Amino acid sequence: MSPMQGQPGPSEHETVGAYALGILDDAEATAFEAHLATCEWCAQQLDELAGMEPMLAALADLPGSGSPAIGESLSAKPSPRIVHNLVDEVAEHRAQKRRRSFYMVAAAAALIVAGPFAAIATTGSDSDGGNGSSRTLAASPAKDLFNGIKDKVSGTGSDGQVAATVAMREKPYGTETALELKGVKGPLKCSMIFVSKNGERETASSWSVPKWGYGIPDAKTEQARNPLYVSGGVSMSPSDVDHVEIMTFDGKKIAQVDV
Repeated sequence: MSPMQGQPGPSEHETVGAYALGILDDAEATAFEAHLATCEWCAQQLDELAGMEPMLAALADLPGSGSPAIGESLSAKPSPRIVHNLVDEVAEHRAQKRRRSFYMVAAAAALIVAGPFAAIATTGSDSDGGNGSSRTLAASPAKDLFNGIKDKVSGTGSDGQVAATVAMREKPYGTETALELKGVKGPLKCSMIFVSKNGERETASSWSVPKWGYGIPDAKTEQARNPLYVSGGVSMSPSDVDHVEIMTFDGKKIAQVDV
């Protein structure tokens, strides 16, 4: 293939292939993305290479991966040596990702055993005789998201017991949302479903409600008295949303929020 007019030297852009395969580390990927923002040639090469990583990843997972017979059956028909090198590279990268995933799962399990708490703040004062008292704060990213979004709409169920408040804000992909749900008892499996003005339906999130429920004012435990907060997202924009339904998996609507 003859060189493209204006094609830069390989010393400047040799990482475009590795980036397309997803085998760069975080620092290398960040550096290349900064370069990519100003390099039309690399952007064109990246478009042409799009889709190779899943193909090679699939080969890497096959028994006897890297077989020249498999590589030669592809439309581009690369040489066996190139197929071996690329598949081996992707296989090693995927092995590293699996190892990282294992460590993350192990860390998450350790946190679960320790308890679902983000921080412990201990305070002491003379009024309590100098004895310190501890207060444990539970982490809730969904609650933080809900509180951080200004635009909110509320609705109730037909029985007036379930109350739902939906926070929404526009994102490039569509709508980011967070839900506050009160007065719901389980056991239930529920979904937050966005319904557009033309009738299209999208599920933003799903969750389970334990038998003791959420947002029950007279509940015996603090966990059951607190509302449930759930985050999610849909592809439709906020201006296209007609209403939001809180549905059980068996098709029962427990609350509706009109937008």
